[in-house]
Amino acid sequence: MNKTPKNVLGTELQSCCTDPMTGFYRDGFCKTGEQDVGTHVVCAIMTEDFLEYTKAKGNDLSTPRPEWQFPGLKPGDTWCLCVSRWLEAEKEGKAPQVVLEATHAKALEYANFETLLEYKF
Repeated sequence: MNKTPKNVLGTELQSCCTDPMTGFYRDGFCKTGEQDVGTHVVCAIMTEDFLEYTKAKGNDLSTPRPEWQFPGLKPGDTWCLCVSRWLEAEKEGKAPQVVLEATHAKALEYANFETLLEYKF
């Protein structure tokens, strides 16, 4: 039985983005599983500030990597982020806005709903 994943609002998880194709499973959804050690559950809208921040932290999301079918992200793109990186950015004032309908309920194990709500897109 494959139950439908829920978002942080308690409703059915919506697609985050398919262009570029996002998600740990590259299916457009911020779903997670045992293989996803980064817990890529936060659907966020990229900003220049965040892209520079995460690059400085060692995770360059803006440079294309064709060998991984990764186009490189630009401001305005939507992407499934690791919840830990989003929280780190939030503490530094660099967190991007979040699409709550496409952010997996698992995010609530790490971040409180009120904080996520402050960044609602």
